[in-house]
Amino acid sequence: MEPVSDSVADPVTGPAGHRTGGRPPRAPAGQGLTTGAVARLLGVAPTTLRSWDRRYGIGPAAREDGRHRRWTGADIAALRHMCRLTGAGLPPAEAARAVLAGAPRATAAPWRGHPSRAPGGLPLNSARRECRGLARAALRLDAPAMEELLTEVLDRYGLPAAWDEVMAPALHAVGRKWETAGERCIEVEHLLSWHVSGALRGVRAAGPPAPGASLSLLACAPGETHTLALEALAATLTRHGLPVRMFGAALPAEALEEAVRRTGPDAVVLWAQSHGTASPSLAARVEAIEWGVRGARRRPVVFTAGPGWAGRQPPGTRHPSGLADAVSALVALGAR
Repeated sequence: MEPVSDSVADPVTGPAGHRTGGRPPRAPAGQGLTTGAVARLLGVAPTTLRSWDRRYGIGPAAREDGRHRRWTGADIAALRHMCRLTGAGLPPAEAARAVLAGAPRATAAPWRGHPSRAPGGLPLNSARRECRGLARAALRLDAPAMEELLTEVLDRYGLPAAWDEVMAPALHAVGRKWETAGERCIEVEHLLSWHVSGALRGVRAAGPPAPGASLSLLACAPGETHTLALEALAATLTRHGLPVRMFGAALPAEALEEAVRRTGPDAVVLWAQSHGTASPSLAARVEAIEWGVRGARRRPVVFTAGPGWAGRQPPGTRHPSGLADAVSALVALGAR
């Protein structure tokens, strides 16, 4: 296994977000850029560049006075290629061989093997290789790489596999890192969350919902601000051609009840991340709301989703075990 320090810049000691499509800063004629300048350009720690040079031969073609590294445009192009490959989850040694051989960019294959740890101490057990690449890109604050990886995994695996096997494990690992590193890592979590949310909101249905398709209303419990799992559900239902009303974070109880009365959904999914936001009384009130003509009154099926409902599930509601389970139940509900 390759050393973690050789794979990507350390999130604590120093990378800034790199601009993959940017042009290198101008250097004096006949000279190249210093290692520090290239590190700032690409968002890779100087120690990582030196390690790639020493271990794998991904280094500058010339050195000033035979000692100091000076990187030319061609050298920087090779480094960009190296960053893209390692960002996709390829081990540094394998990525370096591809770069030196002039091979085209590799497509990340599913990562298998023993439990490992992504750079910076992010635990990623039994995750796909793309998950490891997404974690590396997040730690580098590499927004372009994250966008590209998220697009690739959605195209390759679809929902909900992309969520369950790539997005969610990376988010959980970053969240655990934030708990131990505090504000030294919070920017990583915010950036990753933003790009995951953007990728999920970009999912589009193949066509308009079928007439009479069941409507699902999705909302976080009052006080609950964690929305990404609910966004993944909204995106998956959209892909299945089912209509969705997504109300997002911390919807007040009165507003939730009014939305249910106004839309008459077949299902209401109420998300709670923690016990503090899970409200059995609210779920019971929503489950009891009726609408329609007399003699044919309808009530929504209420799904209490998220870890906050563990041990607090009110009678009459359903508690899906995960994204795939929730999608299956909601699709079946529409087929009744």
